[in-house]
Amino acid sequence: MGLPASRMALLGMLLGLLMASCFTFCLSHQNPEFALTSPEKSRTKEADRKETTAEEELDSEVLEVFHPTHEWQALRPGQAVPAGSHVRLNLQTGAREVKLQEEDKFRSNLKGLKKGRRLDINTNTYTSQDLKSALAKFKEGAEVESSKEDKARQAKVKRLFRPIEELKKDFEELNVIIETDMQIMVRLINKFNSSSSSLEEKIAALFDLEYYVHQMDNAQGLLSFGGLQVVINGLNSTEPLVKEYAAFVLGAAFSRAPVEKKCLRSHGDLPRCNPKVQVEAIEGGALQKLLVILATEQPLPAKKKVLFALCSLLRHFPYAQQQFLKLGGLQVLRSLVQAKGTEMLAVRVVTLLYDLVTEKQMFAEEEAELTQETSPEKLQQYRQVPLLPGLREQGWCEITAHLLALPEHDAREKVLQTLGALLATCRDRYRQDPQLSRTLVSLKAEYQALAALELQDGEDEGYFRELLGSINSLLKELR
Repeated sequence: MGLPASRMALLGMLLGLLMASCFTFCLSHQNPEFALTSPEKSRTKEADRKETTAEEELDSEVLEVFHPTHEWQALRPGQAVPAGSHVRLNLQTGAREVKLQEEDKFRSNLKGLKKGRRLDINTNTYTSQDLKSALAKFKEGAEVESSKEDKARQAKVKRLFRPIEELKKDFEELNVIIETDMQIMVRLINKFNSSSSSLEEKIAALFDLEYYVHQMDNAQGLLSFGGLQVVINGLNSTEPLVKEYAAFVLGAAFSRAPVEKKCLRSHGDLPRCNPKVQVEAIEGGALQKLLVILATEQPLPAKKKVLFALCSLLRHFPYAQQQFLKLGGLQVLRSLVQAKGTEMLAVRVVTLLYDLVTEKQMFAEEEAELTQETSPEKLQQYRQVPLLPGLREQGWCEITAHLLALPEHDAREKVLQTLGALLATCRDRYRQDPQLSRTLVSLKAEYQALAALELQDGEDEGYFRELLGSINSLLKELR
């Protein structure tokens, strides 16, 4: 209290300076924006800016190559790492570290680098222009390799394959000894017709000829040199084997034609017709000869082939069907079916009758109304075929019904189809036949059990179910 005024003024100034310093120090620690500029901080920021600028200019500036060793080393910013090196981030220091791979792998990588010129190991730096140049040279090298492979492939093809000019010359030489189908058929017919040929040679000639006449053009080619008539005359032979194979050739020749609507198969796996050959065969007396063989005592194999030829001749040929009825063909077939040991032939005969009936009904009536492709002459020929009345008169209603007793399912199927086709013609005869009713009832019980087994196996529309449906339809119609 006793201090002089001058001392008091000096002490106040010192106290004010002390308070200002404390206030400035507190602000600098609470908010860095109010702190005085630190030379060290300024230098750090300037270094960061320079480093960023350096990294942005790496694409156009020179890149320093880092040479790794087998020990982990820190990688500085801007340094390029050779391909195949191990790189990791040290979580403790935050720096990237690099070291070499295993010795063998690193050497192979270096060889690849030198070969592709991706990196010049002899220098410590490379530029973006160096990379572009190396890439262009790499592409050129790939093109050269590809060109070499193409040349090698072409040389291999030349070694494996002969020039087309040489092949043409060889074919010209071979054509001198190659026979056409027509030449082969002429030779076979001459062999068969020669009196000096043995029975084995004649059979072999017919066997080979059957193979060629399966083609429609070849079958019609027989007409051009009289070969068809020679084969037809073979049906008069005293040798059963000659009759059998001659009929085999005729059946094959009758049953081939182009895919035309008028010659399409009508049932199952039936052959198509060949009209030109069929007409020539009728004029050559083939129908009469075939019926004679079926009506006389002959081996069963011969009759099978003759029946095949007869079926092929009659299908889709109404004129032949007329002649067949006039020559007593239905009587011949009836005798054939009723003979002992001919059950197999009976099924084929029933199939033929089914085809002829459905052909007359569907082709001559329904298709004639829907299309204009059928000629009036052919329609008139179909109307002149008294097939259904002939079947009724010849007792085929009863014969077909009795064949239903055959044990084979396939035979029963064909008989059921024929019974359905003849239903309009034979309804009263069926109703008067007690044996047919008993057979249908027995078959119904049998196929109900078989259809149930099919249903258990997951077959909703099985084979036996279809047969059961046919039986139920017949029983319903005959009530």
